[in-house]
Formats: sequence, C-alpha cells, structure tokens
Amino acid sequence: MTNVAVIGLGKVGSLVGTLLSDLFTVTGLDQKLPYTELPFSVETGSVSDATFLESFLQSKDAVVSCLPYNLNLPVAKAAHKLGIHYFDLTEDVPTTSAIREMAETSKGVMAPQCGLAPGFIGIIGADLYNRFTKLRDVELRVGALPRYPNGLMGYSFTWSPAGVINEYINDAEVIHNGIRKMVPSLDGTEMINIEGQEFEAFSTSGGLGTMCETLEGKVDTLNYKTMRYPGHAKLMRFLLYELILKEKRELVEEILTQAKPPVREDVVYVYAVVEGWKGTEIAREEFYQAYHPITINGKEWRAISWTTAASVAAVVEMVAAGTLPQKGFIKQEEIGFEHFLNTKNGSLYKKAQQK
Repeated sequence: MTNVAVIGLGKVGSLVGTLLSDLFTVTGLDQKLPYTELPFSVETGSVSDATFLESFLQSKDAVVSCLPYNLNLPVAKAAHKLGIHYFDLTEDVPTTSAIREMAETSKGVMAPQCGLAPGFIGIIGADLYNRFTKLRDVELRVGALPRYPNGLMGYSFTWSPAGVINEYINDAEVIHNGIRKMVPSLDGTEMINIEGQEFEAFSTSGGLGTMCETLEGKVDTLNYKTMRYPGHAKLMRFLLYELILKEKRELVEEILTQAKPPVREDVVYVYAVVEGWKGTEIAREEFYQAYHPITINGKEWRAISWTTAASVAAVVEMVAAGTLPQKGFIKQEEIGFEHFLNTKNGSLYKKAQQK
C-alpha cells in the first residue's frame, strides 16, 4: 500500500489524511478546498459523479471515506469495482450491510465501522471478553462530550449531527436473555458514576458493529449505550418523538448545529465491562479511560477528532503491514488490541492512557 485517498476533509478527515501522510502518499478529496493548509495534496470534486470518482481512485491502493454515513456507498462501490482497499467510519447498519455484501467478491479489504463506536470500542470489548472461558455479560459504553457542559442538554456537536440523529432514531441491536433482538434507541437509560461524575447511558444504533453476530449463543447480555450528561435522552425523545421531528431530520440537524456548536475542550469517555467465568471462577474485567484534546504536528485536535482519526488510521496501517487480512470484510472485534496499540497511530491511544 503506497497511495491512499482520503475523501471528506472535515474535522476528522483532515486529521486522517494528516496522520496517514507520514506513512503513505495521501491525496484528499472534497467538494471544496479546506480552509487550512494540509500536509498532502487535495483535489475537488463530488462523489455523486461516478465517472470522476473512479478516475480519482484509479491510481490509489486504498481509500478512506470520512463522509457522512449517507454518502459512503458510492465510494465503497467504486473501491470494489477497482479492487482497492476500502475503510470508513460509518455507524449506519444498512450501509455496513451493503458493504459486507460487496466484500464477498472484493479483491481488497472492505472495512467499514473503523471509528470510535463502532470501531475502537469493539476492539476493547473483544480484548476483554477473550480473557474468559465462558461469558455472561458484555456492556460497552462511549461518550463524546463537552468537558464543561452547560444548558439542559449538556451537549455539543463535535462530530456529524447527521450521524448523531441517525443513531438516535434507528433501532439498536442487542443480545438480551441470550436472544439477539432489536430495541429502540434512546431507551434503556441507566446511570453510571465514574469518579464522582454522574452520566446517563442509553441505547443507540450501530455501536456494536457485528458483535451481536459474533457472540450470538455465547453470551446472555450484550449491549452498547451512548453516555451523556443526565437529562439528555429525555430532551431528545421530546424533540424527536413528541414534536415528531424524527420525520424532518435535516431540520433537526440544522437546529442542533446552530444551537450546540462544537467546543474546544471536549472529552471522550470509553467504558467497557465484561463478566463471565475464567475456568470455574466467576470474574469481571473493566476498561475505563477519558481521552482529552492533544497536539499533533503543532496543532491541537479535539478528543473526538483524534480518537476517531487514529482508530481508522491504525487499521489502515495494520492492513498495509499484513497484520490483518488483505481482502474481504473485517470485523472490528477481530482486530487485536495490542497490535492496534503498536501501530504508529494506535500509539496515540497508548500515550493518552499513560498520562
């Protein structure tokens, strides 16, 4: 792998390209030139133009799509047609299902869901549950939040509002009482107290990726929940269901983007719990870490930006190094945590955990 394309140069995409440009020849693509200078070449164009897109990708070995979930499929189809590796950050289940079908006949890797959740949290979860001989519960939690919240919602849109609304509206897959099923998002609210800070956590769509399929028949309880400051879920249920704005997604996105712009000081909480048996002894394993903004190449990046970008960049590295399969669909839970941390970009997580 030598030439890598990064499509979608927003907050995350710009950093993905920056991180990968230390290892590969990177070419970025967006509808318009970015506001700041980037350490790789950039072209302009639209992914809706299939002829242009295929021409752009013709000389590339891999492509990373950092576009909103609803724009990923054209890129995946072009990558599949050209036989190059494909990576994205989507949490959208139908998009992933379509990409998985393509992977059955792909000449390269098809690896969606390489972000934070799904993505990094699945790698953490698998690292924990692989320590057990028999499983009972696997519970995964992630929260991308303002460090200093204000207002009733206690939130700031530091990543795609479209993605947030999508995972709040679509049903979530879980395993409950040993049965794989779908449950409504924004339901199942629980309280979590970490070092005196109280959070609520509730079901959202897509965070588990393919893990329900992987652990079906092996676990009594498996679920993913998004962490927020208390009261958030109630307000979102009011907005989406009592006001029936779930049928006007673009309007909701516009309202929330204007009302809750991104903050500079954010924090990403990652929390995972696994219970089961090690031999004849019942046991519990936990992982918890709070990630804060860091400086990369002299520029400060929000926690949500670098954790997401470093996750997908590390997976690209592992495919390039031959640590992961060279074609077909890659499940996040198949990625070894230690191998992940030992990549150049995965080591950003390791450094943050040591502080």
